Amino acid sequence: MKGFKQFLLRGNVVDMAVGIVIGAAFGTVVSGFVKDLLTPFIAAIVKKPDFSAFTFTIRDSKFLYGSFVNDIVSFVIIAAAVYFFVVLPMNTLVARMKKAPPADPTTKTCPECKSEIPIDARKCAHCTSVLEGAGARG
Repeated sequence: MKGFKQFLLRGNVVDMAVGIVIGAAFGTVVSGFVKDLLTPFIAAIVKKPDFSAFTFTIRDSKFLYGSFVNDIVSFVIIAAAVYFFVVLPMNTLVARMKKAPPADPTTKTCPECKSEIPIDARKCAHCTSVLEGAGARG
């Protein structure tokens, strides 16, 4: 039982459980938003928000494709709501929090006098030493 208790109290399991509970609650909120606000709004524009009455019959078998259309419309609306109200703001927040890469250096330190000099300098302006790696001009 001790190992099972340790497994349950590990951070990953607790975090996952909290995520599932919050996800279920969020799903309920989004479903209510779609059912109570977005569907009537669509009804005001399209004049037919409920497709459940759409059917067709083949050899005495009734196919209720209207209910499936309702589910597809709900899915698209929920996916759009999640994208615009959760994913997009989180991506924007993460992008703002990222630090910009450091700029390319424009100066370097002279190995002789330790002064700051331009990166493409061939001689130090302070001690006049010839810098390594810079071809001497004649």
